[in-house]
Amino acid sequence: MSRDPRYDILFEPVRIGPVTARNRFYQVPHCNGMGRTYPSSMAEMRGVKAEGGWAVVCTEETEIHHSAEYSPGIEGRLWDDADIPVFARMTEKIHEHGSLAGVELSYASVAASNRYSREIPMAPVDRPVESYDPLQARRMDKEDIRTLRKWYIDAAHRAKTAGFDVVYVYCGHDLSIQMHFLNRLRNTRSDEYGGSLENRVRLFREILEDTKDAVGDTCAVAVRFAVDEMSGEDGLTCEGEGRDVVEMLAEMPDLWDVNVSDWHNDSITSRFSEQGHQEPYISFVKSVTSKPVVGVGRYTSPDAMVSLVKRGVMDFIGAARPSIADPFLPKKIEEGRLDDIRECIGCNICVSGDFLMMPMRCTQNPTMGEEWRKGWHPERIPSRGSEDSILIIGAGPAGLECARALGQRGYAVTLAEERPELGGRVTLESGLPGLSEWARVRDHRELQLNQMPNVDIYLESSMEQANILEFGASHVVLATGASWTRNGIGRENAAPIAGSDRENCFTPDDVIAGRPIVGPVLVFDDDHYYMGGVLCEKLRQDGHEVILVTPAVDVSHWTHNTMEQERIQARLIELGVHIICSHNLVSIDAEQAELACGYTDRRQTRDCGSVVMVTAREPRDTLYTALTQRTDALQEAGIKSVSRVGDCLAPGTIAAAVYEGHRFARELDAPKQNGVPFRRELVRLAGT
Repeated sequence: MSRDPRYDILFEPVRIGPVTARNRFYQVPHCNGMGRTYPSSMAEMRGVKAEGGWAVVCTEETEIHHSAEYSPGIEGRLWDDADIPVFARMTEKIHEHGSLAGVELSYASVAASNRYSREIPMAPVDRPVESYDPLQARRMDKEDIRTLRKWYIDAAHRAKTAGFDVVYVYCGHDLSIQMHFLNRLRNTRSDEYGGSLENRVRLFREILEDTKDAVGDTCAVAVRFAVDEMSGEDGLTCEGEGRDVVEMLAEMPDLWDVNVSDWHNDSITSRFSEQGHQEPYISFVKSVTSKPVVGVGRYTSPDAMVSLVKRGVMDFIGAARPSIADPFLPKKIEEGRLDDIRECIGCNICVSGDFLMMPMRCTQNPTMGEEWRKGWHPERIPSRGSEDSILIIGAGPAGLECARALGQRGYAVTLAEERPELGGRVTLESGLPGLSEWARVRDHRELQLNQMPNVDIYLESSMEQANILEFGASHVVLATGASWTRNGIGRENAAPIAGSDRENCFTPDDVIAGRPIVGPVLVFDDDHYYMGGVLCEKLRQDGHEVILVTPAVDVSHWTHNTMEQERIQARLIELGVHIICSHNLVSIDAEQAELACGYTDRRQTRDCGSVVMVTAREPRDTLYTALTQRTDALQEAGIKSVSRVGDCLAPGTIAAAVYEGHRFARELDAPKQNGVPFRRELVRLAGT
């Protein structure tokens, strides 16, 4: 297949100061939970993206000095020359494929508490740090500012030595000292660094000039700037001071990387935004500068990308999350393989890796984070190790990915699904408010499977023991999913809740299936991810009065890790959902539920016609249990193994289910490993 000529414009080289990008695909800086702690994983992950066709591949935030560090958060570090080899490995991986390597140098000011270094943070004015640490940053004097500028120069030189082609001056996401000086509420100084916009932009300008003088002869110097802080007139706006800053510095950097602030606005989940939501804020930039512009918008459609370039919105198509979901997105467009693109679903599971301080994961791309640890490549997989055939029962996310990866390996695969459509929980949940893009998990795999002659799919095929034993497959994989339980057992309750066996007690499965429910409805959320909140939204849309009760301190508490908790709670409040946090559900009767305060055990009752339990899920593993007890019958049928994957093994996220399905496919017929099944980054003891 060859590239559609309509997309030729995306593969034009673009000059960035002294360097040239081979096309218009630009992986903007993004955190990944690897950085300084797992540098080999980080380097391999970035190298795979360069192999996939991204012309520029950048780091995450990279700390320039120990007086502004994110511990225990995992970011990059260029504190001194000892850090250079880590990034040299990364730039080598990127350069192997003809791409440019970019580094986002950062000094975090009040955004960093310095828990490791124990240095006192510095800021434009005396101000508490942004975390809940009982600590304040001190006001920078003129000597501090001169010293900071020297630190930036030193870091730029180290970046150049490490092999970077693009060096960033970072002024975005409300995480950099330049942004803190710009913001009139954060900067109340009365000297030449405060007051007027010209004064507040001074430090930004000086660091930009310093960086250009230091490395601008061979390195492009880019600015990452949030043109709108999404806080109204109290902050920068794209129609006010945000635009003014771009006009003031228009021709100074070699590239403008523009977005909105803060991070949860920049990387909104698909539940709350559509592709391209930032365009109205950044579209003015190209009209005030002759320098190339890159922006983001979770773009996966090449037609949308071409439109952005032709309409003069941006010169580069920036991506973080789409480049994670499919590192080979540019190659697939170049080779005319649009149907093979794994489109980002905007769930922000990738973001959770940074907040949880672990290597990044992806719902769509199960190889993300495993490129070095396990040697998994997003496009290549070992050929089959035998002539064995595989029967997979259940076509949810685990079963679909297992079948797809086994089919790619060349095995003869049969996929049986009892429902009339593929997708399992993905299909069901994508019908809930705001989750429609999650159906891409199903759609991508269904399209791939339909192109594989060695994979047979049977819908409305309920497989029993006898059918399986008669089928004649070498291996049987149970991907039969899980069901929500109604007894209330979960994190808060180790025993069933009194009254949970009543007819007015329901599960999320019941709500999704459309079972008749009488209001008012009390939703008890002890799951703390998206399900409790999204069911409240659906029930309100259905016209019910809704009460949400949770033992957590706020709604959908785990979604702080996907940066959508505030939006979820705000939406429920706007919809009129009555929210009761820090309370447990004690008992249920025909018309009331009894609640207990999580701190005092003080009791209260709430009128309700129905209760929906969002607590725990039970694996649908009865078929697995029955089969594994019949060892003689399995042997007689020639079945070598019976395995469980996904929620059938242990209920979890969709990302976990996809990963487990992929893992089974990778490990089938592979040599057995003893000990830890992946490579580790081990600490090397230093001399005292």
